[in-house]
Amino acid sequence: MRDVATTPAAPREISTARVTVITPAPRWPHFDLRELWHFRELLGTLVWRDVSVRYKQTSIGIAWALLQPLLMTIVFTLVFGKFANFNSKGVPYPIFSYSANLAWFYFASAVTLSSVSLVSNRALVTKVYFPRVLLPLASVSVPLVDLFFASSILVGMWFWFGVWPNAAILLAPAFLALALVTALGVGLFLSAVSVRYRDVPYAFPFLLSSWMFVSGVIQPIREFPEYAQWVLAFNPMTAVIDGFQWAVIGTAPPDFAKTMVSVGSTAIFFVVGLWFFRRSEPRFADTI
Repeated sequence: MRDVATTPAAPREISTARVTVITPAPRWPHFDLRELWHFRELLGTLVWRDVSVRYKQTSIGIAWALLQPLLMTIVFTLVFGKFANFNSKGVPYPIFSYSANLAWFYFASAVTLSSVSLVSNRALVTKVYFPRVLLPLASVSVPLVDLFFASSILVGMWFWFGVWPNAAILLAPAFLALALVTALGVGLFLSAVSVRYRDVPYAFPFLLSSWMFVSGVIQPIREFPEYAQWVLAFNPMTAVIDGFQWAVIGTAPPDFAKTMVSVGSTAIFFVVGLWFFRRSEPRFADTI
């Protein structure tokens, strides 16, 4: 009789597949960074899609990103710089206006795109699961491409007017990040509102135009009385524009206390916008 060698049974394979459990979104302000990281490729795809659509079949393409702030700067320089003779923080009015318009046009474009991000992606919202907050987040990221190309004119102005930035230019991304968070907060709120009320795209451009006049785009905020400066500090864009100009054209540094008030307002804008977005999210697919 022959001995038969026995071999141990092979261990059972352990599945490492990711299991996703879809539960109702919490209605308190919750920004799930882990979930957003998991969907990072989708975010990149949404941004690239919107960038390509933005310039596809346009006759002059990227030049639109240059023309919008440039033409507005020319108008402001003629009206407010030449005729009204507004103060421009000790630098030529054209470069003062263009640097302010750079930051403002980014913010205005980000809010405009994010406010209609849900409505313009109705098919995705109603048929596919993904974190809905990705849509406003992608929308506020797209205008950064415009800002990058439009900044080339600012570099030319440095040489033309002999106005140079200082070491504070390293803080320019921080002030742009403040504008991004503010735009995201406003965009989250308006995108949730526009799902039910389609008047938002028609009413908000007027509000944006009014917002611009109290943000230091045309005249420095420090030209206002002291009490008015503190009131306007609750507008986050006053700190963004004042700080961005300090960073890129070397104007006087912004007041630290007023800047902190603006930072606090940015946090409020974001938390309120995220809270309203989360509160409305369970009804998006049924209402849109």
